Amino acid sequence: MRLLVVEDDALLGDAVQNGLRQAGYAADWVRDGAAAEAALAAGAYAAVVLDLGLPRRSGLEVLRGLRGRGDTTPVLILTARDAIEDRIAGLDAGADDYLVKPFDMGELAARLRALIRRAGGQPVPVLKAQGVELDPAAHRVSFQGQPVELSAREFALLHALLLHAGRVLTRPQIEEALYAWGEEIESNAVEVYIHHLRRKLDARLIQTVRGVGYLIAKDAHG
Repeated sequence: MRLLVVEDDALLGDAVQNGLRQAGYAADWVRDGAAAEAALAAGAYAAVVLDLGLPRRSGLEVLRGLRGRGDTTPVLILTARDAIEDRIAGLDAGADDYLVKPFDMGELAARLRALIRRAGGQPVPVLKAQGVELDPAAHRVSFQGQPVELSAREFALLHALLLHAGRVLTRPQIEEALYAWGEEIESNAVEVYIHHLRRKLDARLIQTVRGVGYLIAKDAHG
């Protein structure tokens, strides 16, 4: 999953970006509101971590602009402003969650997992389809009850496919989910990870929709 961190404090922004990457996310980081607007216009993100007190354009301005365009990307406000009025203003502007600094990195990651899960229409924390179970919090995968070891990229790809089970993800959508800015993407990287997942799980699990992309079918009862 690809996330955008918008934070003008260099130490905190670097720490949040690194913490999210260690949690398995592809995280981009910008330091002002105008850069955030440019990033959001240029790419698709699973969620945004947004500070309020930003140079050039405030976090609330960025948020209002995002919602004004009809963009429903989940937004978690991360700020030192802890007054009730600030929380109300942020939530009323379209934020999905609000976390006050100082904060615990584990809580931030858990809140983001919840936002991403709800945005994908998944009501439960463990994703299940076609005999596969993926637990984002524990970073565990099993197939037909047996644990399966996956690389970080394989896990991220499987996570994206399960989160959108029943829907086709195009190659550009998958690349956006797996890679942050500046990371080199080999021309056949997506196909290689798909091949690895099919080999480790089941060759029939991931369907190829020729000329479109890939999908994992929903369970019949889902």
